[in-house]
Amino acid sequence: MSHQTPNTPASSDPPGLSRRTLGVPALVFMTIAASAPLTVVAGGYPSNFAVNGVMGVPLSFIVLGVALTLFTVGYAAMSTKIRNAGAFYAYIAQGLGKRTGVASSFLALTAYNCIQVAVYGLFGFASAAFINAKTGSDIPWWATAGVAFLVVGWLGVNKVDLSVRVVAVMVGLEFLAVIIFDVAAFVVQPEGVSSTGLLPGDLFTAGVGGVLAFSIASFMGFESAAIYSEETKNPTRSIARATYISVAVIAAFYAFSAWAMMTATGPSQIVEASREMGPELMFAFIGQNVGTIMADIAQVLFLTSLFAALLAFHNAVARYIFSLARESVLPQRLAYVDGHTHAPVAGSLTQSAIALIAIVIFAVAGTGSELGPLFPVLTLFTWLSNTAALGLVFLMVLVSLSVWGYFRTNHHGHSLWTRLIAPLLSALALGLVCVLIFVNFDALIGSTGSSPLSWILPAIALLPGAAGLWWGHHLKNKKPAIYDGIGHGGEGDPGDELPSVQQSSDSHVLQTPQV
Repeated sequence: MSHQTPNTPASSDPPGLSRRTLGVPALVFMTIAASAPLTVVAGGYPSNFAVNGVMGVPLSFIVLGVALTLFTVGYAAMSTKIRNAGAFYAYIAQGLGKRTGVASSFLALTAYNCIQVAVYGLFGFASAAFINAKTGSDIPWWATAGVAFLVVGWLGVNKVDLSVRVVAVMVGLEFLAVIIFDVAAFVVQPEGVSSTGLLPGDLFTAGVGGVLAFSIASFMGFESAAIYSEETKNPTRSIARATYISVAVIAAFYAFSAWAMMTATGPSQIVEASREMGPELMFAFIGQNVGTIMADIAQVLFLTSLFAALLAFHNAVARYIFSLARESVLPQRLAYVDGHTHAPVAGSLTQSAIALIAIVIFAVAGTGSELGPLFPVLTLFTWLSNTAALGLVFLMVLVSLSVWGYFRTNHHGHSLWTRLIAPLLSALALGLVCVLIFVNFDALIGSTGSSPLSWILPAIALLPGAAGLWWGHHLKNKKPAIYDGIGHGGEGDPGDELPSVQQSSDSHVLQTPQV
C-alpha cells in the first residue's frame, strides 16, 4: 500500500502513519509521560518503602538505570535498521524468528493494554477524591475515569503532534512540581542530609527483590520511542538519542527524588510514614512547608501526570494494532488510518473499546465493595499494572536476545559490545528482575498470603505468548505470503537521512503482504 504525501495525487491505496513529524524532544516527552514521574514520586515511592521496608529505594533506580542502559545499547542499534510501529514485535521477529515475533506481539498488546487500562483506576480514584474533597460531592471513580476516557479517545484519532503538545505541557509541569518538592525537602531536612538510601548496604539486603520489582515498574514506557519510528524525522539517530535520554533522565530524577523524600521525612521515619500516609505523604509535606495552594496545584498535576500516561500508552497500543493489522497478523481492517490526520484510527478505537469494557466491568464489580473508594486502586490499578510490568520486562529479555540474533550473520558495522556483550548482560539482568517480579507477586498486588491472583495475573501476562506461537505456526502453514512479511511492515520507506526536495514529493511505499 502507498502512503501519499499531501503533494501527491490521490490514490486508491489507504494512507499510512504521518512521516517526518516527531523530533527527539517530542519522543522524549512521550516516553517520559508514559513513566508518569509525579505518579511515581507521589504513589510509587511510599508503596515501595511501605511494602518492603528497605532504605535503598533511591539506589535501586541507579542500578536499574544501568541495566536499562545496557538494554538500550542493542535496542538503539536495532532501531537504526528496523522501522516499524510494532517495535518489540518487529525486532524479535527479525532477531529470533517470525513465530516468536508473533508471540511477542500478543505479549506486548496484552501488557500495554493492561497498563493503559490500569491507570484509569488510579486516575478515577484520585480525580474523584480530589473533586469530592473540594466540593463536598460524591462523584464515583468511574465517572471521572469516563471523562478521561472520552478525551483520550478523541486525541487518539487526531494528529499525533497534538498529543505531543498536550503531553509536553503536562510533563513539564509535573517535573516542576517534583522539583519544588525536592528543593523544599533539602531545605527542611528534619534529620539532616545523609547518604542513607544511596549505599549498597541499604539496597542489597533481604528485601532487595521486592524493591527492584517495584522500581522497575517506574520505568515502564521508556522504550516506547521506537513505536513512533515511522513518524520520526530522523529515525536512525532520533530513536537512539531519545531512548538514552529517557533512561538517563528517569533514573537520575527518580533516584534523586526518592532520596529527597527520605530527607523530607527523615530516614528513621520514612517507612512508618509511608505505611500511614501512602500517596498523601508528598502532598502533606508540600502543604505544611510550601503552602496549601501549592499542595492543591501538585494534586492537580498528579492528575495530569496520570492523564499524560493514559494518552502515551493509548497511542502505543494503537500503533501496535496498526502494525500487526498492516501485516495481516490481525484483521487488515484494523490497519485503517485517517487520510487527513494520519492517526491509526482503527487501532485507537479498538484500544478505546478494550478500556471501556474494563472500566464498566470494574465499575459494576466495585458496587458495594468492602474496599470502598479504594476499590479501583487496590484492584484495577494494582492488579493490571503489575501484570503489565511482568510482561514488559519479559519482552525486554526477548529483545535483548533478538539483538544477538539479528546481528549474528551481519554485523552492520557494530562492535562486539553493541551486538553481543551488552545485550547478553541486559538479558541476564532483566531476566533476574523478571524472576523477582514473579517471586514477589503476592507483595506487589498487596496480598498478605498465598492468593490465586499470584498465578492468575502472571498467566494473563505470559499465556498470550503461547497463543501467539500457535498463531504464527498457523500463518506459516496456511498463509505463507503473510508469514513471509511478518516484522517487515515498515520497510520500503524513505532513506534514513532527511529527504531532498525531490524525494519529499515522492510517495512512500509500504510493503504489505498480498493475501
